Amino acid sequence: MALFEYVARQKDGQQQKGEMEAVSEEAVADNLLSRGMLPVTIVQPKKSDGWANIDVNDLFKSNKVDLNDLVMFSRQMYSLTKAGIPLTRAINGLLETTKSEALKNALEIVYADLNAGINLATAFKKHDQIFSSLYISLIHVGENSGQLENAFKQIANYLELEQKTKQRIKSATRYPMFVSIAIVIAVVVINMFVMPEFTNMFKAFNAGELPLPTRILMASSNFFINYWPHMLIASVATVYFSISYIKTPSGKLRWDKKKLNFPIIGDIIYRSLLSRFSRTFSMMIHSGVPLITTLNIVAQVADNDWVAEKVLDMRDGIEKGESILVVATRTKMFSPLILQMISVGEETGQLDTMLDQVADFYEEQVDYDLKKLSDNIEPILIVSIGAIVLVLMLAIYLPMWELTTATRNG
Repeated sequence: MALFEYVARQKDGQQQKGEMEAVSEEAVADNLLSRGMLPVTIVQPKKSDGWANIDVNDLFKSNKVDLNDLVMFSRQMYSLTKAGIPLTRAINGLLETTKSEALKNALEIVYADLNAGINLATAFKKHDQIFSSLYISLIHVGENSGQLENAFKQIANYLELEQKTKQRIKSATRYPMFVSIAIVIAVVVINMFVMPEFTNMFKAFNAGELPLPTRILMASSNFFINYWPHMLIASVATVYFSISYIKTPSGKLRWDKKKLNFPIIGDIIYRSLLSRFSRTFSMMIHSGVPLITTLNIVAQVADNDWVAEKVLDMRDGIEKGESILVVATRTKMFSPLILQMISVGEETGQLDTMLDQVADFYEEQVDYDLKKLSDNIEPILIVSIGAIVLVLMLAIYLPMWELTTATRNG
């Protein structure tokens, strides 16, 4: 794809300038004509290696499309294709309504490709940063089977489930996250600003040997005051190197496996992954995608490298002629429920139906667990806040009580 600059006249005679990515000048002209504009000039700007021609705004542009926009686009495409609207007209119409700049730019190129005779799946595949392999595969199957509208409907339903799950996770973790941040801020404020004032007061009164809680809190406060730059640098360095390690293949594999063993949330992550595996597997099999291709796609959309590795091991076993139940059992990743459903599905030829039921079951469990997440974490947070308040009260009031007692006896 190349970038072209164009000048065109609208129906009312007004001149409009712009840029468009396309395979050729002819594709740009066809695109403009279909949108009711008369091309005047179409040129390809010369590339420059100089920093002076870099658009600062381009540095902050994102190629990612929000899930809401993708769901809306899929729903609209389902409605338009079901109504018998040609793909070129459907894409051209959605160009004017989409709010996502990244999706709009991609659709302009897709529109040009469709006019050039390229099929929709191939046109989408050029924008794999927006359309996942699952999305493209279902579109490919829909085009070949003449059921493109059903493909868009399946995609929209799948993305809506993903969207709801993410929203539930955000809602469930919002309260614990805010409370945890408040606890950290409280600890820093106490050590940096509160305790130094009381320390000066105790020294002014010559309180003698202070109680153990007071000495502990004073030592903690002195450590914070004297070494806070080192602590800040160490914290930033730890976060930076941890994130860098997790981005490596081996680091992400270990992290994704470790997440499943986290207390409280590990089971939720595990059930969510089983639900996604079952839902994706069921949808691809039901759509007629070959089993090997299905497992490749499931591994790509798993969002967990450890699960993806297990799924690819399943693919290798099936390529050798083994049954799905045998390779699934060998991974030791699946619950007895899924293995039982796979066994029944293979025997009855209704594997997609069985896995769809499994996905429904685990989605309900994840939904229930997320609703109970705050209830499970809240006692831990309350105990943590109570412990901070108790230590602070003992550290401050014990020496004051002893000073008051000594004053009265004196």
